[in-house]
Amino acid sequence: MLPVKRTTAGAALGVVVDSELTKKHCANFASTAATSSTINMAAGGTVNGSNGVGNSKAPIRDGQPQEIDEDLHSRQLAVYGRETMRRLFASNVLISGMQGLGAEIAKNLILAGVKSVTLHDEGTVELWDLSSSFTFTEEDLGKNRALASVPKLQDLNNAVIISTLTSELTKEKLSDFQAVVFTDISLEKAIEFDDYCHQHQPPIAFIKSEIRGLFGSVFCDFGPEFTVFDVDGEDPHTGIIASISNDNPALVSCVDDERIEFQDGDLVVFSEVRGMTELNDGKPRKVKNARPYSFSIEEDTTNYALYERGGIVTQVKEPKVLNFKPLRQAIKDPGDFLLSDFAKFDRPPLLHLAFQALDKFIVELGRFPVAGSEEDVQKLIALFTEINNGLSDGRLEEIDQKLLRNFAFGARAVLNPMAAMFGGIVGQEVVKACSGKFHPLYQFFYFDSVESLPSEPLDPNDLKPMNSRYDAQISVFGSKLQKKLEDAVVFIVGSGALGCEFLKNVALMGVCCGDGGRLTITDDDVIEKSNLSRQFLFRDWNIGQAKSTVAASAAALINPRLHIEALQNRASPETENVFDDTFWENLSVVINALDNVNARLYIDQRCLYFQKALLESGTLGAKCNTQMVIPHLTENYGASRDPPEKQAPMCTVHSFPHNIDHCLTWARSEFEGLLEKTPAEVNAYLSNPSEYISAMQKAGDAQARDNLERVLECLDRDRCETFQDCITWARLKFEDYFANRMKQLTYTFPEDAITSSGAPFWSAPKRFPRPLQFSNSDMSHLQFVLSGAILRAETFGIPIPDWVKSTEKVAEAVDKVIVPDFMPRSDVKIVTDEKATSLSSASIDDAAVIDELAMKLEICCKKLLPGYKMNPIQFEKDDDTNYHMDLIAGLANMRARNYSIPEVDKLKAKFIAGRIIPAIATSTAMATGLVCLELYKVLDKHHKLEDYRNTFANLALPLFSMAEPVPPKVIKHQDMSWTVWDRWILKDNPTLSELLQWLKNKGLNAYSISYGSCLLYNSMFPRHKERMGKKLVDLVKDVAKADLPPYRRHFDVVVACEDDEDNDVDIPQVSVYFK
Repeated sequence: MLPVKRTTAGAALGVVVDSELTKKHCANFASTAATSSTINMAAGGTVNGSNGVGNSKAPIRDGQPQEIDEDLHSRQLAVYGRETMRRLFASNVLISGMQGLGAEIAKNLILAGVKSVTLHDEGTVELWDLSSSFTFTEEDLGKNRALASVPKLQDLNNAVIISTLTSELTKEKLSDFQAVVFTDISLEKAIEFDDYCHQHQPPIAFIKSEIRGLFGSVFCDFGPEFTVFDVDGEDPHTGIIASISNDNPALVSCVDDERIEFQDGDLVVFSEVRGMTELNDGKPRKVKNARPYSFSIEEDTTNYALYERGGIVTQVKEPKVLNFKPLRQAIKDPGDFLLSDFAKFDRPPLLHLAFQALDKFIVELGRFPVAGSEEDVQKLIALFTEINNGLSDGRLEEIDQKLLRNFAFGARAVLNPMAAMFGGIVGQEVVKACSGKFHPLYQFFYFDSVESLPSEPLDPNDLKPMNSRYDAQISVFGSKLQKKLEDAVVFIVGSGALGCEFLKNVALMGVCCGDGGRLTITDDDVIEKSNLSRQFLFRDWNIGQAKSTVAASAAALINPRLHIEALQNRASPETENVFDDTFWENLSVVINALDNVNARLYIDQRCLYFQKALLESGTLGAKCNTQMVIPHLTENYGASRDPPEKQAPMCTVHSFPHNIDHCLTWARSEFEGLLEKTPAEVNAYLSNPSEYISAMQKAGDAQARDNLERVLECLDRDRCETFQDCITWARLKFEDYFANRMKQLTYTFPEDAITSSGAPFWSAPKRFPRPLQFSNSDMSHLQFVLSGAILRAETFGIPIPDWVKSTEKVAEAVDKVIVPDFMPRSDVKIVTDEKATSLSSASIDDAAVIDELAMKLEICCKKLLPGYKMNPIQFEKDDDTNYHMDLIAGLANMRARNYSIPEVDKLKAKFIAGRIIPAIATSTAMATGLVCLELYKVLDKHHKLEDYRNTFANLALPLFSMAEPVPPKVIKHQDMSWTVWDRWILKDNPTLSELLQWLKNKGLNAYSISYGSCLLYNSMFPRHKERMGKKLVDLVKDVAKADLPPYRRHFDVVVACEDDEDNDVDIPQVSVYFK
């Protein structure tokens, strides 16, 4: 039997790799952790914070919920929740029109995992189609578009049924689907089909979307009454109550732990209120006068009992019913258009008529306008004017003929960036239609990116087809810009979800596909199963392979002319020998496809240094943003930063948690302390005992003492030799964590304890804990012991016996454990200081204790077999067979039970403890489409600041917000000015005095020059004057001891200057070229 283990200090959270234990040992154990609480609506429906449910027209297949592959869909589940995913799995979707837009929509829905996608197209693949659709190759020319699309789309997800229709579509056929999407249909036919869908019972969601060059449109009709169960996908906001007044209306104040996010009109429910228990009736109450830490409720509490303490207030998310108009009615009375760019607030009404005029043009002439044909432009303008003049309301007073000319010239072209962007938008609308999750687009959305056109006027002859796969793109931008795209030298950093989409886009656009073009992509990561639901260039047989290599090979199949090199180097200071000066100087543009801020900041600094355009983007669930960083025109990425995330104080996490995040942070910390850090410390000691002990004695602090105590426990008191020992250890851990520590805490701070100021100690946000009583009949208790024992056995290399498959046998093994009685002690100190950074308390006896522990370890070591070592376990969140998340969820939920905090299931625990970033294919596709619309401008090289756009979008709402980038801050001195983009260059291997004189000529007096952290010159030091005649490169080598590699032609110095009036002047970095 093992004695009770001492408390271990929690470790910081970290990132990890794989473990090999499989869950086959324990097939009979099911997770029984409680799921998130659901708020009952006044109307009788239910809404879960993250799992909005949809309309009843998508039944679960065969009456049984389909099993969700959580390894594959974990990032998507973090956005949608299980219920939405199940509804998607039961949805059948039709996509009509399989050019670039149809292919993008299909890709996003197949990755999302709908039940079936039916592709409809009566046309054949033309050379014209190859610049917009990744599903076609030159071998597909002449084949039916729908049939040619199937192989590549089916590869994305074999669980989705993909079928085709290649003959004329009848409206009766639409009844087979929950949602139908049309990307190439006449207005007359669209009205006929939409009427049928609108009147069908239940209604069929109808979406019409078009890409016409740099112009796009979406129309949605989800029926006369469509219920949205979760309008934004956000978790319900909550607050911890500090006080409630006896007033009319009652004022509710919350703790200032963090701001509350309620808005006037929100409905909230109260729970756990002590004293004023009348509010705990579950009835929703309306918020008014909402402020950061307080709000009022429309209720008279004058005669209610006095508020004592405690209480949680939680937002109630209400369903919303939308009454869609059919297309027949909406085309005449469109209502409010969804805006994307407030600089173009008058654009949607014009485009609403332009798309109708184009439809009439095609009906009358049987073709699209020809790029460069002035006659066709005038015909389109005449049709536009005719429609406009026929309007009684909403007639446009002015017609932008230049815009209509651009619209006519590009009308036949489906551009890949536009298809990617609209593929994301429309794909998300289909998800909304099938699930009721997120607010639909209501009902028209128009968009254009005419700023992407070349800055110089286009010659109509430059728009003519060249019998090239890029003819559609040439018809919009001309052959000169196409040549610039093909000869570009591009660096894509990252090959995950964004990187895959970017590779597909640039391959289709022809970027880096000319003789002078080169694309370098780098990523040091390998492919995991969870990547496959959105990183669409990867397949299940690629798991474990390098992301960049696989993605580059896939991109080369999309366009064999792509000149691409794949590297597995992390772009960082350590790899500047790979990405050297020559590499950076030759680049045309850098595209970031990264997933962390530090890497982005590093690339931003390199782009600043070498004055290269950086196209930045990122996604978070249904949200995405893009930022253009253009030399000398815009501020750089690092010029503005988000505030750091607020971290819970250590004492809160370890002793006073009040939400599940605190419990999971603690659980992850304990997991790593017990199973990774302590075994690693043991191995460090065993590999060289004398050196390890010497290091601990030299440190001589509480941390060193704790390390030695843990090593001794592992090798002596807690050392496991059989699996029964591991069961004993895990059972005693349960007692220690969830019974004894709670008894000690409530002994030290009883329920009626008061602070030094006389306030109740256990006031909000603190929650008074209760110890747990272990029970073999509680499966969550047994599951905790089993997962802890299996992982403990792994660290000691102990085989897992077959009897763990039997619940009864495990219960019998647990019954054998003798649990010592626990008596709280009065000398235990519990940290309550929120500013404390360590739970280990220093002692004057630390050195003596360390010496004593060293002696005990030396004796213990003699009992071990030669070569004995432990197996540290690194946390791996994405392997559901390794018991890691079972233990972390068990730790967190048992602790939550101590403090009466709502528990979570293993999946939700994985999202929080594993810090999983929610991700879906639709927002990724949209972000990359928007960036590639900016890429046209960057490679044209002549656009102004007002032509560029930064974007924030939230597909859940939906919200699109585009704005001109912010210019860089300008610093002025005399007749000179500079920005963060400027770098002063001094060539010909100058001396120190030559640099000082060069600056003097600019009216600047340098008083300090440094290289890195080393001071090369300071005017205050007389001896530094001896360095005047020396070459700067020699000073850098001799004084700073810098090792300048052979590939380096220059180095940088930081110079502090002042003007003649002794005012400090911030000057750019100075680059000194010595070769």
